[in-house]
Amino acid sequence: MTVSIKTPEEQDKMREAGRLAASVLLMIEEHVKPGVTTDHLNSLCHDFIVNELDAVPAPLGYGGAGSRPPFPKSVCTSVNHVVCHGIPGPKKLKKGDAVNIDVTVIKDGFHGDTSKMFFAGEPTIRGRRLAELAHQAMVAGIEQVKPGATLGDIGHAIQTLVESNGGSVVREYCGHGIGRVFHEDPQVLHYGRPGKGLALQAGMTFTIEPMVNAGRRDVRLLPDEWTVVTKDHSLSAQWEHTILVTNSGYEVLTLRNGEI
Repeated sequence: MTVSIKTPEEQDKMREAGRLAASVLLMIEEHVKPGVTTDHLNSLCHDFIVNELDAVPAPLGYGGAGSRPPFPKSVCTSVNHVVCHGIPGPKKLKKGDAVNIDVTVIKDGFHGDTSKMFFAGEPTIRGRRLAELAHQAMVAGIEQVKPGATLGDIGHAIQTLVESNGGSVVREYCGHGIGRVFHEDPQVLHYGRPGKGLALQAGMTFTIEPMVNAGRRDVRLLPDEWTVVTKDHSLSAQWEHTILVTNSGYEVLTLRNGEI
C-alpha cells in the first residue's frame, strides 16, 4: 500500500478542489424537488462545474476497465433504495424521495469529493431519520481522525453508532484516499475494530462516506455495472466529505458554509 502524503502546496490545491465540490451541492439544493429528473440535476451540475468553476467533473467517463462501461454522467444520483453510483436518468423525482448527490471535481490536477442527502419536498419520517443517522455516522468517523489513530478506529465508530440505532453498514463500498488520483490508497472501511489497520499521518487525504441501510446490509449490482441497490429494497442513505489529517487532528476540505 502506497499512501500519498500531501505537501503544504498540495494541501492548498486540495482545499480549493474541496471548496469547489462543496459549492456544487450548495448550488443544486434549490433544484431538488418533485417533478425534476435526475438527468436535469446532472445537467445543472455539469454546466456549473465546467462553466462557472472552470473545473472537470471527475465521474464523467470514469472507469471503463474490462467489461464495465465508462460512467456516462457528471454526478451520481442515488434515489431511495439505490446505495451508490446511481446514473442520472429521465425518471422524475416524487414527493418524499430521498436522493444522494455525489460530486467530484478536478481542479488544477486535484480532486474534491463530497456528497449529501436531499429530499424532493417533505421527507418521509423514515427517510429523514435514516439520513440523519448516516450523517451522524460520518461525523463520528471524522471525529476519530488524528495522527496516530487508525483506520479501524474510524470504521468502529461508524459501525457502532449505526448498528446501535438499528441500521446496517454496507461493506462492499468504502471511503478512499484521494488527491491527484480519484481513488488512491488507503481504503477507508466503515466498519472495523479499534486500534487495527493503518495508522494515520499528517498530510493524508481521504474520504469518509458511510452507506447506511434501513434494512439488511446486503447489496447487489445492477446490469448497468454501476448502480448499486439494497437487496431487500430498503432505504439507503450516504454522506461524504474529503478529510485532511492535520498535525493536531483533522480538517474537512468540503465544508458547505462551515457545516459538516
